[in-house]
Amino acid sequence: MLKTILAEVKQYKKAAFLTPTFMLLEVAMEMIIPLMMASIIDDGVMAGNMGHIIKIGIFMVLSAVIGLFAGFMGGKYGALASTGFARNLRSAMFKRIQTFSFSNIDKFSSASLITRLTTDVMNIQNAFQMVLRIGMRAPASLIVALIMSIYISPELAKTYVYAVIFLSAVILILLPLTKRVFEQVFKRYDELNESVQENVTAIRVVKAYVREAYEKEKFTNAANNIYKMFVKAELMVSIAMPLMMATIYTCILVISWKGAHLIVGNNLTTGELMSMLTYCMNIMISLMMLAMIFIMLTMSLASGQRITEVLTEEPSIKNPENPVMEVKDGSIDFNHVNFAYHEGAKEYVLSDIDLHIKAGETIGIIGGTGSAKTSLVNLISRLYDVSNNKGEGGVLVGGVDVRDYDIKTLRDEVSVVLQKNVLFSGTISENLRWGDANASDEEVRHAAALACADEFIEKMPDKYETKIEQGGTNVSGGQRQRLCIARALLKKPKVLILDDSTSAVDTATDAKIRKAFREEIPGTTKLIIAQRISSVKDSDRIVVMDDGKIVAVGTHEELLNTSEIYKDVFESQTGGVGDFDEPGKEEN
Repeated sequence: MLKTILAEVKQYKKAAFLTPTFMLLEVAMEMIIPLMMASIIDDGVMAGNMGHIIKIGIFMVLSAVIGLFAGFMGGKYGALASTGFARNLRSAMFKRIQTFSFSNIDKFSSASLITRLTTDVMNIQNAFQMVLRIGMRAPASLIVALIMSIYISPELAKTYVYAVIFLSAVILILLPLTKRVFEQVFKRYDELNESVQENVTAIRVVKAYVREAYEKEKFTNAANNIYKMFVKAELMVSIAMPLMMATIYTCILVISWKGAHLIVGNNLTTGELMSMLTYCMNIMISLMMLAMIFIMLTMSLASGQRITEVLTEEPSIKNPENPVMEVKDGSIDFNHVNFAYHEGAKEYVLSDIDLHIKAGETIGIIGGTGSAKTSLVNLISRLYDVSNNKGEGGVLVGGVDVRDYDIKTLRDEVSVVLQKNVLFSGTISENLRWGDANASDEEVRHAAALACADEFIEKMPDKYETKIEQGGTNVSGGQRQRLCIARALLKKPKVLILDDSTSAVDTATDAKIRKAFREEIPGTTKLIIAQRISSVKDSDRIVVMDDGKIVAVGTHEELLNTSEIYKDVFESQTGGVGDFDEPGKEEN
């Protein structure tokens, strides 16, 4: 875990090295001052030597200034190193997430990933800064103060040694206990973020169903769970503080009592006793600092494990060693394909799919909910991999197994308009240029015209510079679908997949879009998933799916004669009621 996380320090190694260096210099100056103070008392005040007092006083001021400068520089470089480290961690995690396949993402909820990118990284940042500064300062101060105490009075120094051993034992006992609690706390954070995310994303549904009270209760429960876990963890940690204070006061009492006897016996000077008391405070404050580090490290260990899980997650879909860098054409072949979302699943989502599509063909795909239509097309752009081993079957595009392609090359040539139409905050033009960042204005307008999106864009005040709100909430469902189709067309792909992407478009506009496809992009292979038979009846062939299997393939006329499922749905839809999931009865 540490090796994985610390690898992201990168260009901030110099700052990470300078921070403890300056902290050590600060400690050195602080440890010299008590000796100088003892010298002033014993050799200056007691001896009445004003010159010695002035000389040592000047050295004390210089030491304080150097210590102040070292502390400032330590803080500066510590902040630089920790914030830079956090930036690198977030960047590394985000880049890693971008390489994940859908199956990888399925392992982490979006709320959990957000927590790891924010709260967990912040914990690591704070812990890293504390380790660089206090983590070096506290042990150094503790060790030097102990050495100086032993040098002044070995007998009195034993008191410190016993105190350090006692408090170290307390910390070591509490560390594993609190670590387990903090691990549970961050899982509760995931639940809290998930509650917020769902509420904000689906705010229209929440208000439409008047479920605000339910969502408030759900959020309150998640917040209370975090509160209870933190109270439990803090109670364990709080045990250390009264023990530490009691130890400090005990040490002061013992040193004062023993020191007084030693002074009477001429085995210790007044200045040396003052130094011992100062070192006592240094030792105990160092222990308190170590306790703070212990608390922060306990929290960061749990966060570190969660971050490492993301950084070490291996993408299930990777480029082959020598990838094919060109897609010859838009032909698609499914050779006895089987697919399951999870390894070792008892049943396949897709079973023995054998389908061969020529380049430029228009293929309609219909089937009831859960018939695995979307799962089928997801295999073409390799959003998921087939469950077949190489040589036992697979998906071929342009005559090449998709597992042999460079992933970017393949996905650039296979354009997908997903079921869930997603637009991003920005202008319409910026959203469309997701398809091709270098597209000219003329190309953007042409793609919009093909998708019949220009009809409403031109009516907007700012036309293509109209702002789209996050998620496209300021345009209708049909407008969103047409913009997404235009975005996909702008890629000029060899394969275009429309996954139920005209469901919110009226029948007339749907017909216009299909006509534009036939006339403008005849060489592009088009796969159209739909519930309405009218959306696919003009296709070269129509694939009927049921329960993860292909049950019929043919033209509209052929299927009316050969497929009872297709015929029933067609009759129910032309009768004005029903859809593919629920065939209705023809109205009189």
